[in-house]
Formats: sequence, structure tokens, C-alpha cells
Amino acid sequence: MSFESKDKVIEVEHVYFSYDNVPVLEDICFSVERKDFCVIIGPNGGGKTTLLKLLLGILKPDKGTIKILGKNPNDVRHKLGYLPQYTDFKLSFPISVMDVALMGRLNKRGLFKRFTDEDRKKVEEILKMLGMWEYRNVHIGRLSGGQRQRVFIARALATEPEILFLDEPTARVDPEHETGLYEILRELNKRMTIVVITHDIGVISRYARSIACVNRKLVFHEEGKITEKMLEMAYECPVDLIAHGIPHRVLPEHKHE
Repeated sequence: MSFESKDKVIEVEHVYFSYDNVPVLEDICFSVERKDFCVIIGPNGGGKTTLLKLLLGILKPDKGTIKILGKNPNDVRHKLGYLPQYTDFKLSFPISVMDVALMGRLNKRGLFKRFTDEDRKKVEEILKMLGMWEYRNVHIGRLSGGQRQRVFIARALATEPEILFLDEPTARVDPEHETGLYEILRELNKRMTIVVITHDIGVISRYARSIACVNRKLVFHEEGKITEKMLEMAYECPVDLIAHGIPHRVLPEHKHE
């Protein structure tokens, strides 16, 4: 693999990473094109979140090269949006929806500078797009799980990112709000690259354009289709255990030759 195409916004070449000399990721190679909707799947402990943190520059690889938008991840942090699996503040903290979303502008303004009218206008546009403007003065802790996730997405979008990374965005969202959240991501995908970690196999059939199966090593598929064989490679167990309760149409028919 070589870093040549201008359409590649994520380029990973022979990346290794370990915690305390315990291998977590080995020889990871893949690339993601601009405006792709890339879904990362794999078992717990397989290295999915670690991979995401490497792409964001939060962690450094032991070996290998990572380029985001053609540069070192740390050099383009201001162009990346990130929704972590766990939020970094307590819901009891007295802060409004508007103030949480404005935090995303800190990359633009700096930590100790006041927010401008431009900042507030941008956040207003985002909250309206996400259907959360009417809640702008509501305490974040009073929202439902689905509403909170929309606010955290607003915070990530306030950076005006070219790539949006999300780690299990529907993990604490009621099933009735899951589809709405992914429909928002589908709409955002028209103007930015989306990278999502999920355990929801159904998401792949409906939204993915490419799939990264991560279980210490990586199998990358440039088409957003998943087969029983791919799941078995990623999860190292029979697919009927993985697909239990998933409608059959989610897993396309696998023909053996």
C-alpha cells in the first residue's frame, strides 16, 4: 500500500500497537476514501477503540504509519470530530445543551477565549439540523439517552470536521431512537467521511460503504456487504451465535464454490 491517492482521507500502513508488551493490533493496513461510511466491527477487546484512538492521534503506534488527510493525525485534530463511547463529564454537572455543543468550538477559539456570535450561529445551525434547538437551555442531565447523543454529536460537529469518528454511538440509546440517529449520520455522510464502531450488524447492511473487521488483525472490505465468513473471521466463533436475533436479510446469502 502506498500513500498516493488524493481521495484517501485515512491511510494506515503496517501499524502495530501493544499495551505493556501485550499485542493489541498487528500489521494493520487499510485506507478510507473521502465521504466513505466505514463501519468497524469485531469482538470486545479486539482492538476497535484502540484503532480509533490511533487514527485520532490519541495513541501512537509502535510501528507503522498513519496519515489522516495526508498528514500526521495530531496536525489535523481541528478537522476531526469525535464522539467517544463514554462522555467525559458527569450528567449532574449544571450545563445546558447549548453550552455542551459550544465546547466543540474550543478547537477554533482556544480554551480561554470567549465564544463569538459566529460560534453561536454555527451551533444554532447544528442544533436545528439535529432537532435539538428547542432544548438549547435544558440541563443536559434531563435529556433522554438519544437526545444526549444528538447533543454530543452536535459538539463533535461544531468543530466543522472533515471526518467524524463515533465509538458505539447507540450503545445507550433506546431502540426507537437508533434508526433516527443513523439517519442523521447518513445525511451528514453527504458532506463528510463517517467512521463508526458498532456491534449492530444491521447497521452494516443499511449504511456501510466499507467494513473493517478488527480482531487484533484487520480484514478490510471496500464494499458494504457482510457475509457469514467475514463474521467468523472477525469474531472467531460460529456466525449463528453472532447473528442470533438478527433478521436473515441482514446477512446476504453466502454461496460456497
